[in-house]
Amino acid sequence: MPNREEQYILWFDEIDKRDIPLVGGKNANLGEMYQNITKSKSQLFPHEQVKVPFGFSVTAYAYRIFLQKNGLDEKIKTILANLNTSDMHALDKAGSEVRELILNSSFPPDLQHAITDAYENLAKKLDLPLEKLDVAVRSSATAEDLANASFAGQQESYLNVKGIENLLYSIKEAFSSLFTNRAISYRADQHFDHLAIALSCAVQKMVRSDQGCSGVMFSLDTESGFRNVILINASWGLGEFIVKGIVTPDEYMVFKPTLAKGKNAIINKRIGSKEKKLIYSDDLKNPTQEISVEQNDRDRFVLNDEQILQLSRWGMIIEDHYQKPMDMEWAFDGEQLYIVQARPETVQARRDMTVLEEYKLLEEGKVLVTGTSVGEKIGSGKARYIKHPSELNDFQAGEVLIAEITDPDWEPIMKKASAIVTDAGGRTSHAAIVSRELGIPAIVGCGDATLTIKTGTDITVSCASGEDGKVYEGKLKFEIKKTDLKNFVAPKTKIKMIVADPDLVFNYSFIPNHGVGLAREEFVINNFIKIHPNALLNYDKITDPAVKETIDHLTSGYTDKVKFYVEKLAYGISIIASAFYPHEVLLRFSDFKSNEYATLIGGNQYEPNEENPMIGWRGASRYYDPNFEQAFSLECQAVKRVREEMGLYNLQVMIPFCRTPEEGQKVLDVMAKNGLPHQKIANPLEVAASDEIDERLRVWVMAEIPSNILLVEDFAALFDGFSIGSNDLTQLTLGLDRDSKLIAHVGNENNKAVKKLIKTLIANAHAMAMPVGICGQAPSDFPDFAEFLVKEGIDSISLQPDSVLKTSLDLKKLEDSLNK
Repeated sequence: MPNREEQYILWFDEIDKRDIPLVGGKNANLGEMYQNITKSKSQLFPHEQVKVPFGFSVTAYAYRIFLQKNGLDEKIKTILANLNTSDMHALDKAGSEVRELILNSSFPPDLQHAITDAYENLAKKLDLPLEKLDVAVRSSATAEDLANASFAGQQESYLNVKGIENLLYSIKEAFSSLFTNRAISYRADQHFDHLAIALSCAVQKMVRSDQGCSGVMFSLDTESGFRNVILINASWGLGEFIVKGIVTPDEYMVFKPTLAKGKNAIINKRIGSKEKKLIYSDDLKNPTQEISVEQNDRDRFVLNDEQILQLSRWGMIIEDHYQKPMDMEWAFDGEQLYIVQARPETVQARRDMTVLEEYKLLEEGKVLVTGTSVGEKIGSGKARYIKHPSELNDFQAGEVLIAEITDPDWEPIMKKASAIVTDAGGRTSHAAIVSRELGIPAIVGCGDATLTIKTGTDITVSCASGEDGKVYEGKLKFEIKKTDLKNFVAPKTKIKMIVADPDLVFNYSFIPNHGVGLAREEFVINNFIKIHPNALLNYDKITDPAVKETIDHLTSGYTDKVKFYVEKLAYGISIIASAFYPHEVLLRFSDFKSNEYATLIGGNQYEPNEENPMIGWRGASRYYDPNFEQAFSLECQAVKRVREEMGLYNLQVMIPFCRTPEEGQKVLDVMAKNGLPHQKIANPLEVAASDEIDERLRVWVMAEIPSNILLVEDFAALFDGFSIGSNDLTQLTLGLDRDSKLIAHVGNENNKAVKKLIKTLIANAHAMAMPVGICGQAPSDFPDFAEFLVKEGIDSISLQPDSVLKTSLDLKKLEDSLNK
């Protein structure tokens, strides 16, 4: 019996993560999971049993013997010597020659016998007739899936392989895939010796996901590097179409800290178009085929909630075992979930989290197309649409690559692109993976980029504004701001953030902060939901066919229109709460004015025409009004779901524009009726000062009307904190219309009358053990106003994210000077 280093076949239960030199990264990780994860209980989730299909590896030693016995080493070396990988024609010619050499070579008899024996033994181990054994042949390079070198997608996988003849040929195809154009180019760029890297093959029992679904899972957010989430992409059929970017998959996100506590921690679900799927074919020479997905399957989520949660628990178990973020592939055969691959995540894991890098557009332009952002950068250049590989040599450095999808063979030109835009694909597609690896912006799943953007057009590709990436006409100016946080020291005064867009908050979470002092619910309603709540509550009474059609399109996948509103609102809120967990996130209930609510789909029917909406039917006065109380109940349901089902008890709420204590009590009564009972906390100032999560519901009130301050004792008897809304307080103290430029010069927050009210509020509130914060840009815009707040003992200051670092540093200097 030869030693392990000279064996042709090693089974998954004989190898582990230390065996990359013998069987490559993919096989080593399959063996590691099969031996040490599927066979043991996790401390995180003792009742979960991760499942990995069994199989064997054709070793790197077998590959080297194959080359040696066929005399291929020197031939390959000669063909690849002095190759210019930027010359697409030369690269294609060299790659084709090497691959033909391998495919036309024969297995040494002893190696062929070993593979045949292993295949037959696999059928016996799985208790299957040999003719029924279907396997996946996956390449596993000895430099692939290392923590510092992502070779994902560089070599091929072959699915639904049946019979020894087809297996042997698939293994040769896998061997030859070590010399695809993109693999040759990639190794050259990474300075790997072509012949120093060997290829092993995983021969693994197929999961019949053609009868179910499959996808990709990451144990972090792939765009921001935020570590507290599981990200899952899912589509119907075999998994190749997701990886290649042929379909736009569903996307699910799960919050790890509360999942570990047994909560239903799904914090977001987005439905993908999923127009095609890959299934088994009866032709053994072409064992898979593409078919269209039925419309009803396109319009529904691939996974149910329990499957999403189970996969997420498995993702956490695997990450915990490896002690690093992981990139995993999964499959579902209609009955059982399986993990079919896992490797260390290599892009965000290398990111220096002590340096913040922010890209910001300095001007606006015409939006040509939108899609899903990959990364947070901005790039610009002349567009070039590549439809066929024969056009690759036309691509010039610095151009923007426009394509239906990207093919792995295109990687040599992708590295020259300033940005990438594709019609199809999601955040785990080939285009997305490679653009992250290269550090360039990409927008995927645009739908019609290849039709809209013409070759030669100057464009700007911006991923700097969240989930939705935008391609603008023209080369727009932008800036890159870098901030080193290594020596940052926070001020004593708590600095919180004002946030609105859930798509941006994971990036904001890396800025030093004490949570969120104002989360604007209106943004979620306006951008994620877009429909007036009363239009959904009264969906069956809608008579306008255009409105109904729009609502049907936006609520695709939801038969219950009210559930759509609650779920989408809960997801938007939960993403914000999870980004800053365990710090407190203070959600302001909806504060649209009637003219703003009227712009929502179906809103005109339910909104009055007010002369001055700024001081009209807004805030608290809506929540108990019979014409809006049912709509407000949906907000309460969303908050209840985020806190109790998802376990995000760091979420607290705030009542805006509450004119009288009597009005405040009415709102609290409606909240209690809708599952959010509130009991006044004895010492809210002490609770607010703590960094520990207090699961009790705290309800704050905006101090933005003089009556809130004049009747501070009455409001303090109802609520747990005051948040100064400096814009409205200034408006109502000085009698200004804040939307009027004509009188803007009269005064601002720095006015003596406004400061006198704030001083009074802080003193009286603290006397009753009530915390006081302020939301607005005044502390950033007016240094003397910030000094005034610190001297008066304000408990927290909430700012727009781009002002947090500067104001924090200014306040630290101020505090130090005051303490001298």
